[in-house]
Amino acid sequence: MFPVCVEHQHLRYNPLRDSWVLVSAHRMKRPWKGQVEKPPADEIPRQDPSNPLCPGNTRANGEVNPDYDSTFLFDNDFPALQPNAPEPGTSDHPLFQTKGARGVCKVMCFHPWSDITLPLMKMCEIKTVIDKWAELIEDLGATYPWVQIFENKGDMMGCSNPHPHCQVWASNFLPNEPSLSDRCQREYYKKHGVPLLLDYATQEAQRQDRLVVENEDWLVVVPYWATWPFQTLLLPRRHVLRLNDLSIKERESLASIMKRLLTKYDNLFEISFPYSMGWHGAPTGQYLKEDMSHWQLHAHYYPPLLRSATVRKFMVGYEMLASEQRDLTPEQVKFQPFAYQVKPAIPMLLML
Repeated sequence: MFPVCVEHQHLRYNPLRDSWVLVSAHRMKRPWKGQVEKPPADEIPRQDPSNPLCPGNTRANGEVNPDYDSTFLFDNDFPALQPNAPEPGTSDHPLFQTKGARGVCKVMCFHPWSDITLPLMKMCEIKTVIDKWAELIEDLGATYPWVQIFENKGDMMGCSNPHPHCQVWASNFLPNEPSLSDRCQREYYKKHGVPLLLDYATQEAQRQDRLVVENEDWLVVVPYWATWPFQTLLLPRRHVLRLNDLSIKERESLASIMKRLLTKYDNLFEISFPYSMGWHGAPTGQYLKEDMSHWQLHAHYYPPLLRSATVRKFMVGYEMLASEQRDLTPEQVKFQPFAYQVKPAIPMLLML
């Protein structure tokens, strides 16, 4: 074991991005006179005739949603990627390069009710969501090298509709973040002979310093290199490449640990906790024929809140121009109850 700096600034290495994070825990003591966010709406109608994601309602393109009673998948009416986009043409200078970008964008509703979120759903309903995610990786991954499943929850994270849903973007290229992660995991595997995140999960399970919640198949930690205050990393205990590789038992235990994690998030500041989350697994498409043993399936959760339900972390200034920076250590998130604008007992729920 090694000593962890708590009070003094220091740098921490992020092996998934080959970058460093500045940790400045003492900055949590500074007074806050900046922007204060509005708390999430208390009342969201279960069925809103004007909401284009509700069952039976008409969307912007004129299509009418079916009266679905479980998940509902449809093509995004305003896609960032389209399958038949033309090539942009060649560049006449190395500083002005372009490439073709094609793909598909889909939206998946988790539930027919607008006033429910994943932590409030039944275990069997969350398991249905996971099964659909796995099916999408299988289907879209047969063609596209990257299938990005992600959820933006809450106004603070730019979610344009409160109805519980996620998005799925499949592309004919490997985006920046997974491309960087692929390189880092490949290099670690070549050097150490074990997948980076499988090794990391083993270490965190042993150390227990940043562990949030765990079960037989999964564990959730505040990463040693976390940037966002309440950032977490969801990891399987065994070597798994992709969501569709999970057994029925592992999908059931994943539903359980997701519900427990997201309930703890909601309890932290006693609100419906905002976040952006997404799954990263081994690339698909042409990569299905390659050895991707260096990869390990995982999910990132990036909540924006810092001190309370109304004070968020801003990634500006130094973070944009120099380096990522956080205001408390990942160990403090787990072990220390907060005394600023929060009931002291509430943050401790994150440890349960």
